Amino acid sequence: MAEKDPNFAKKAKETKVPVKWIKRIIFGIILFILILGSFFVVPAGNKGVIFNTFTGIKDKTYDEGLHFKLPFFEKPYRFEVRTRVYNDDAAAASKDLQIVSTRVALNYHIDKDKVNTLFKNIGPDYEFRIIDPSIQEVVKAITAKHIAEELITKRENVKEEIKSSLKERLARSYIILDELSITNFDFSPEFNHAIEQKVTAEQNALKEQNNLKVVEYQAQQKITQSKGEAEAIRIVNEELLKSPKYIDYLTIQKWDGKMPLALGSGSLLSITGERG
Repeated sequence: MAEKDPNFAKKAKETKVPVKWIKRIIFGIILFILILGSFFVVPAGNKGVIFNTFTGIKDKTYDEGLHFKLPFFEKPYRFEVRTRVYNDDAAAASKDLQIVSTRVALNYHIDKDKVNTLFKNIGPDYEFRIIDPSIQEVVKAITAKHIAEELITKRENVKEEIKSSLKERLARSYIILDELSITNFDFSPEFNHAIEQKVTAEQNALKEQNNLKVVEYQAQQKITQSKGEAEAIRIVNEELLKSPKYIDYLTIQKWDGKMPLALGSGSLLSITGERG
């Protein structure tokens, strides 16, 4: 019989020992999970929000560091409140019905005091729900106010219009716009070709205008030079006319080679020189 076996009590005792340790291990694991699930860490540059299964989003926000929560019933969410970059493409029609593709780079950050409200009203995918639609709508509205050429020549003004409108719109969703850049305006091939032709025509016209100015300048120089030469000749003549020797020179230049005649004692004598 098993009861009469002297080793029965010893064997039964040895069988109970492993069961006891298994219970302790299981209890330790459960305790470890509870402790581990009771804390969460908020990284640097982030804000923490807790969702409670029974009460929903807590009004409190948590700064960076280690924090306590109820295990199993509370789940933490972390939101980065540092400046982030969001790039987006928006297609729109200009005032003169040209299709314009705009590349926008957005620098923004979440209002750190409204992280829990943002999570409650919008959720963690706020870029998809708020930022992207806002960029699309604002770019379309501002682009429609300008002709395509103004989007190029008044690019800085257009950028400020988009920035101002987008900043106001995002602020209503607790998103603060830091800076906006328009990295590219792209038009249809037909419009780009028309712009190239216009620029070429303007450059050719400017070149012809410059050539005309050069010709006019050269002609003016010649006129000035001619006037200068005529004036110089006039001055020289006036000065020479004051000189007796020049008068003699002019007389010689006009002499026909015949000696002058003189009248004497009623007869015309030819002067041929002195005779001895």
